Amino acid sequence: MRCLLVCWLLLSCIFQAKALETIVLEPVADDMTPVLRKALAVVTDPHVRIVLKPGRYQFLPDYAESSYRVITNHGNGIKKGIFTLQDFDSVEIEGNGAELIFHGQVAPFQFYRNNKVTVRNLSIDWDIPFTFTAEVVSVDSRQGWVDLKPLPGNSYKLVGGELTFPNVDGFNYQYLGSTLYFDPDKKRVGHGAWDFKSKPSRVEKRGKGIFRLHEKLKHYPEVGMWWNSKGDRHNDRYAPAFQVRNSSNILIDGVKVHHALGMGFLFERSKDIQILNSAVVLKDELHGTRVVSSTADATHFANCGGNILIENSRFENMLDDGVNVHGTYVTVNKLLDKHTLIAELMHFEQQGFEFAAAGDEVWFIHQPDVARQTTNRVIAVNPINEQFVELRFEQPLAAKLKVGDLLENKTWNPAFTLRNSEIGDHRARSIVLKTPEPILVEGNRFYSMMSCIFLRGESFYWYESGAVEDVTIRNNRFEHCAYSGKEHAVVYITPRLGRGFDATQAFDGNIRFIDNDILTFDNRVVWADRVDGMTVTGNRIVKVSDTNRPPLHPNAPVFEFTNSHRLTIKDNDYQGQVETLLQLDETSQASLRH
Repeated sequence: MRCLLVCWLLLSCIFQAKALETIVLEPVADDMTPVLRKALAVVTDPHVRIVLKPGRYQFLPDYAESSYRVITNHGNGIKKGIFTLQDFDSVEIEGNGAELIFHGQVAPFQFYRNNKVTVRNLSIDWDIPFTFTAEVVSVDSRQGWVDLKPLPGNSYKLVGGELTFPNVDGFNYQYLGSTLYFDPDKKRVGHGAWDFKSKPSRVEKRGKGIFRLHEKLKHYPEVGMWWNSKGDRHNDRYAPAFQVRNSSNILIDGVKVHHALGMGFLFERSKDIQILNSAVVLKDELHGTRVVSSTADATHFANCGGNILIENSRFENMLDDGVNVHGTYVTVNKLLDKHTLIAELMHFEQQGFEFAAAGDEVWFIHQPDVARQTTNRVIAVNPINEQFVELRFEQPLAAKLKVGDLLENKTWNPAFTLRNSEIGDHRARSIVLKTPEPILVEGNRFYSMMSCIFLRGESFYWYESGAVEDVTIRNNRFEHCAYSGKEHAVVYITPRLGRGFDATQAFDGNIRFIDNDILTFDNRVVWADRVDGMTVTGNRIVKVSDTNRPPLHPNAPVFEFTNSHRLTIKDNDYQGQVETLLQLDETSQASLRH
């Protein structure tokens, strides 16, 4: 009896220790931000659960928590956070189908340094989108103007010959900025469209709600297309809908993002992540006047670890990639002693990013060799400012290390799986993959403006690392991909390293592209440079004649390889007219097996 009592007491203590402190919210106010802040202010337990009753919740920025935030691939600065949750053992948010509507410049969800994060069954949107969309009603390329009629749901103003937006709480972008043309019927980027920056010399009001933009363009839109702008580059990425940083055991299930002032989901230096049954999509896909969901990537993973799984999800109408998985290159700025150096973060949107911590292993890439070479362990990190960080290493630095060489974090690289999902009708690439850990892409449907599978480690501009070493792409369906004005391919492998590196040395390797279905209007399917080991087998390719989607690069080959080794291309079925099926340079030809 005494033993039973002791056991019961022990179980009771364990249960109480793991019990979640629960906050129950319902839409009782016009602005739910102060209601949420008040509820979170009294939380003392390391485990917190937030339950949203069904309904529509409005969150305004006036009383939001304000703090300086470093957000990779966005702009650093003072951000107004709504659901700001950090340093918990576990965080759980149960949405019960709630609709969360945000207003103005806010960061909806920020999870920092949490051991477990779960978010289920809710949707996110903005009352006023941070994009500008208008119908093209007239064009004169000779005189250099375009007449636009803004669509309902936009917020903008014309002052002193300048058309600005979104005109929310006193904020406007400096100019129209990054712009694309969209097909209004299909709600996707127009066939053959080019990215461009719009900065009219002047804008005049013409009556009947029409504005004339005086601007010389390389490519003018067709009348009837929808013009969409997202603002100037230094301000158009305020914050992602979800930012997860230095956290682990993350589950996003049944979450929809209809709009975001940057990325839909951003994960930084976090591990073991699942995105299930979720979406970044337009809210009213058939009848709405919006053509943009998130203004940057749908999902983005920077220096993450463990296992990443995206399954049964859909990403559409974002203005950048569906998925981007990568590490970060930093450059050697200065050698201080035999164990210590100063590293530099190179891209303006990487400033302040946590490249490494004590205990992390780091690869050194010594010019001109592109391969990962020496390895060393970090024992101390001293940030100097957001651009420079002092790193001290366990072992003496290699004698050949010099200023300009690259460092890549070896410890933080994830295995990645994308399964049974759809990505398309958006600007840019379906998935950008840069990790040496196993990659599996199977059972998906892709229909993107640019390349669907994009492998590009680069020590230039973005400085995103991650030469791949184990990639399987199988049983996917690719439909009318790569319809950007700029040339792309269904699978595009194109390392971009600085001038100090060998431009012929293999970079990516061990890639299998097998048993996929490709329906295309154009030629290019696989376009690869500097690959060591690639198998292309069992794929079924159908090239169709489509007057609405004419070929953009009719002279390009279906398969093209340069500077590549250990190639196997066989048992692929091709239907359609093409001049060149396979094009190889001398190096690639020497290693071909078929």
